[in-house]
Amino acid sequence: MNQNITRVGIDLAKNIFQVCAVNHYGKVLFNKTIKRDQLPSFISNINPCEIILEACASSNYWAGKFEGFGHRVKLINPAYVRPFVKTNKNDATDAEALCEAAARPTMRFVQPKNKEQQDIQLIHRVRSRLVGKRTSLSNQIRGLLAEYGITIPEGIRYVRQQLPAILDNAGTELSPLAREIFTRQYEELVEMDKRINHLTRQLTDQSNQQHRCRQFKTVFGIGPMTSTALFSIMGDPGHYKNGRGFAAFLGLVPRQVSTGGKTILRGISKRGDCQVRTLLIQGAQAALSKMHNRDDRLSRWANRLKARRGHNIATAALANKLARICWSMAANNTEFQFQPV
Repeated sequence: MNQNITRVGIDLAKNIFQVCAVNHYGKVLFNKTIKRDQLPSFISNINPCEIILEACASSNYWAGKFEGFGHRVKLINPAYVRPFVKTNKNDATDAEALCEAAARPTMRFVQPKNKEQQDIQLIHRVRSRLVGKRTSLSNQIRGLLAEYGITIPEGIRYVRQQLPAILDNAGTELSPLAREIFTRQYEELVEMDKRINHLTRQLTDQSNQQHRCRQFKTVFGIGPMTSTALFSIMGDPGHYKNGRGFAAFLGLVPRQVSTGGKTILRGISKRGDCQVRTLLIQGAQAALSKMHNRDDRLSRWANRLKARRGHNIATAALANKLARICWSMAANNTEFQFQPV
């Protein structure tokens, strides 16, 4: 039976996996559950075929494991698998739906990440969580101090600057217990700053070590944070048809609501990785604020668009342009070419 298997769909889990195998005609050969410790040996005994997984937690690990056995592994966005689930949702129908979805000629797949990409994404995810937690802590400090009649302007830098002076000032109306609590909160804030700065230095080091990151940093508006995020999400540039395909993957193209031959374009679709898109938007904002002093084709285009459509639309369009430029550089292995007018 192993010789007839052409595609295997695996519904990933923690301990119990559902494995569905089909032949060339799409007929289900078996659909059974397998325990985690038995899965590697089971897949290694199957003749090389196509294995389909959902792009979810642990999918990159299993993709690397199965590719080591000689199989071709493809990941699918779970949203693209859902329409192929028949009747009630369970593990068996999910695994079968993976095989059916992968058989569609127009199906779009997700690239598995290698170890370097996973490491960089790990740093980004941990840093992003710490930054959000630090912002929450800063807002809590400001709100609690207001209960004692002490106000600090909005912004974490004002908390860093003014909180030590407030704690050292004996004239404030803080009780001894409140002063102790706020001291502990300030120490926590300092410790979080150290951890975030350490992760930022790690990302900077990675951006200097990876050749593709160094390519991306030659683009005006792309720094160490954005370059490493693009490196971790892009993978093989040949996976995308063109630069617009990569920008669409990041959710930086207009969302269409078209019908009856009438084309209606809304705001950007906001698909894909939110953090990478946010970094590109922030980089575009920083670049746009400096482009009035530059005289090159990209800057002139952005300045004309800003004057015609406004700052926000010009920022989104410039972020789209930066994503396309980075894809072109990765696909053609070139550096950014400054084009004076």
